[in-house]
Amino acid sequence: MTLPHPLLKLDQVRRHRAGRPAVERLSLTLDRGQILGLLGVNGAGKSTTLAMIAGALKPDEGRIELDGQDFATHPALARGLLGWLPERAPHWPELTVLEHLQAHARLRGLRAGGLKQACESTIERLELAPLLRRLAGVLSQGQRQRLGLACALLHKPRLLVLDEPANALDPVQVAALRKVIREEAAAGAAVILSTHLLAETTAVCDRVAILHEGRLRHDAALDGDHAALEHTFFEIAMNGKDQAA
Repeated sequence: MTLPHPLLKLDQVRRHRAGRPAVERLSLTLDRGQILGLLGVNGAGKSTTLAMIAGALKPDEGRIELDGQDFATHPALARGLLGWLPERAPHWPELTVLEHLQAHARLRGLRAGGLKQACESTIERLELAPLLRRLAGVLSQGQRQRLGLACALLHKPRLLVLDEPANALDPVQVAALRKVIREEAAAGAAVILSTHLLAETTAVCDRVAILHEGRLRHDAALDGDHAALEHTFFEIAMNGKDQAA
């Protein structure tokens, strides 16, 4: 019996930036329904890793597979399979929130009734109705984060990649974000949540991977022992020591 392939697979991925290794020999897999917390201090290589997974950066070496297919050979996979919220979500300041959603839906291949339904359901889910006529250029940072998340969710991606998604969100919005993440995983999507905050990882993730200086130092399921994870994270961050998974 052939086992199903993971939704995401990174095999010995490397990427240099400004002549220095940003990600070094990273191998990682992610299955459907999993919520992976990608944890690390600032500069650990998290954003570079996510940008490669999303197709915004090309690895110098190694292979990335989405749904069993080589991303380098089939770059259009991202259009249908992947939703990405970068750390600083890009926006067109002259477009309204509604125009943003419609434009992103078209970029994802949605048309006519499918586009309208996707926008309406996402607006309701993320409570964007009061902002629809507002220009993106005058939104607060927290409102831009919500808009970016909405654009990432429009096409119901199988893999949701979130880079510091709780930036500038108030406590109510953070709780709503966690609810959305759990709903996506319950529906069968895989989620990667990148953060440098341990509390964000333990609040919503079922597995944690720790990067340090571009290398994977720890990868294990969360078992509820948050004190042990905190100790592991501190040891890696301070001393760069690999920890047994």
